[in-house]
Amino acid sequence: MRLPGTDAALAQAMRLVFDQGTILLLEPESSSTLADLSGALWDQRVGALRLPGRFHQRLLAELRRRSVRFEDEVAGPADELPALRPTDLRPYQEAALAAWAMADRRGLTVLPTGSGKTRLAIAAITRLRVPALCLVPTRVLLDQWARAIHECTGFSPGRLGDGEHQVEPITVATFESGWRQMRQLGNRFQLLIVDEAHHFGAGLRDEALDMSIAPMRLGLTATPPTGQAAARLTELVGPTVYELRVDDLTGEFLAPFDSVVLHLDLTPAERAEYETLMATFREVLRRFRAIDPDATWKEFARAAAKTDEGRRALAAWQRSRRLLAFPQAKRQMLANLLARHGDARVIVFTADNVTAYAVSREHLIMPLTCHIGRKERERALTLFKEGKLRALVSAQVLNEGLDVPDAEVGIIVAGSKGAREHVQRVGRVLRPRPGKRALVYELVVRATGEVEQARRRRNALAA
Repeated sequence: MRLPGTDAALAQAMRLVFDQGTILLLEPESSSTLADLSGALWDQRVGALRLPGRFHQRLLAELRRRSVRFEDEVAGPADELPALRPTDLRPYQEAALAAWAMADRRGLTVLPTGSGKTRLAIAAITRLRVPALCLVPTRVLLDQWARAIHECTGFSPGRLGDGEHQVEPITVATFESGWRQMRQLGNRFQLLIVDEAHHFGAGLRDEALDMSIAPMRLGLTATPPTGQAAARLTELVGPTVYELRVDDLTGEFLAPFDSVVLHLDLTPAERAEYETLMATFREVLRRFRAIDPDATWKEFARAAAKTDEGRRALAAWQRSRRLLAFPQAKRQMLANLLARHGDARVIVFTADNVTAYAVSREHLIMPLTCHIGRKERERALTLFKEGKLRALVSAQVLNEGLDVPDAEVGIIVAGSKGAREHVQRVGRVLRPRPGKRALVYELVVRATGEVEQARRRRNALAA
């Protein structure tokens, strides 16, 4: 962008250039008068001020306010999008898109799992017709998003991740590949879509969003973060602009469902082992809490890892989690539930891959884990959709975003990530169908931490 002025004046103007995810302010003279710019740091290696890419629009506004003459060379070559097929939306999706537009096209949309967040984002792309980069957490979702974009718009998007490196005006990238490539691609896109946006805000790969100059940002999640992570995500993507809960959509857009919590007992031998392990853990935790009662779990784990006693306590806690993941009572109850719902399509959720494979062996159920390749996974989902596979078992692959064919029953054998994971798992069985009423079982061991965790998960589902 060139501000009005003579060629001689422009020769003395500041130049703004994109450099590896940042913006350099190249001046003919000293930058001391601009040292107070928000987000700017002096880089003595190149003798210039440097800002993260996401400050681009804010920087332009501030330079204009200060009447600074500049040439904006930050944006890369403009990619033209071909004509795209329009995307129809449900009323609540239209409302979400309108709320995002009124918030200057920056913000977080919170919708339940299975409510069509991907379609909402594709509609934003087709209506704006600007270069768009979609960031997704896994290779599974990379493939799903790419297929959904092509099916909805007729355009074959680029892919970054899972061994592919193809950049198009619409590109889908895994978080990891986006983070690695943003130094080169951060000035190529005007719209940044962040699926499962709750993964950001805590520091891990946040740089990917910092390095993009995209002025328009749409975050998608069913489970927004809280506290400092929420504040950081507001900086990176924008505030929550639209939010609906599961019960807001149940009935018309999501299937109604019943949630059944089954309380089970450990065997005497399992109980004795559990109490021994927890006694080892609790004693170390008690002494730590006496010194620092407000410390977080991460702070406790960091401190415990520094001593032999602390490491034994952490190991005992981990063994207790493994014991609760699939004790004898859960094994028997799972067998009973699978027999009871032999004519239904069932998804079994476990806390870890070890348990998922144990369930797979015992009941001849197809496992979907991170070790299952794309073709085998797609074939399994197709057979499940056709009713030729009646059940699937997974630890985490089915938690987020993956478009799972219609299922009537969910059995949560154990969880590992709390309320957020529970909301996502329940959403896997809420795809609506005339006359359908979904059923979600949760297996909980009495007199263990699972009881309180289950209570918090149910509260989060109703909140």
